[in-house]
Amino acid sequence: MAEIGQTAPVFNLPRDGGGEISLSDLRGKPVVVYFYPKDDTPGCTKQAIGFTDLLPDFKAAGADIIGISKDTVAKHDKFIAKHELGVILASDEEGKTCEDYGVWVEKNMYGRKYMGIERATFLIDANGQIAQVWRKVKVPGHVDAVLDAVKAL
Repeated sequence: MAEIGQTAPVFNLPRDGGGEISLSDLRGKPVVVYFYPKDDTPGCTKQAIGFTDLLPDFKAAGADIIGISKDTVAKHDKFIAKHELGVILASDEEGKTCEDYGVWVEKNMYGRKYMGIERATFLIDANGQIAQVWRKVKVPGHVDAVLDAVKAL
């Protein structure tokens, strides 16, 4: 499980629009990596729109934002087009990156247990170290809290 002070687990994943995104390619600036359960669901949509709305502020602070779920690149592309999203979305279909960050967890809904992605955000500093972790994220106010943490780096 990825924790504050550790070197962030590296990844190289397919991304929206084709190509790949690699954490190591972004070294030298802060990176916000947020994990979310599924494209185009209410909470995930609000979160992605929230990050998109504040993207100019994140960019002004020198940070990139990457959203990761197990959805396919094709689903990411539809999600981005439907909601005019500006954040990078990466596809972790095999779930290795989710496991590396400790966000592939057992969930319980209405008494039914299943495995899924825990909504979590990691702030990685310019040196590749995890500076802040938010687990079991509640969407309201979260994007602002992440932006404040980026600005404090």
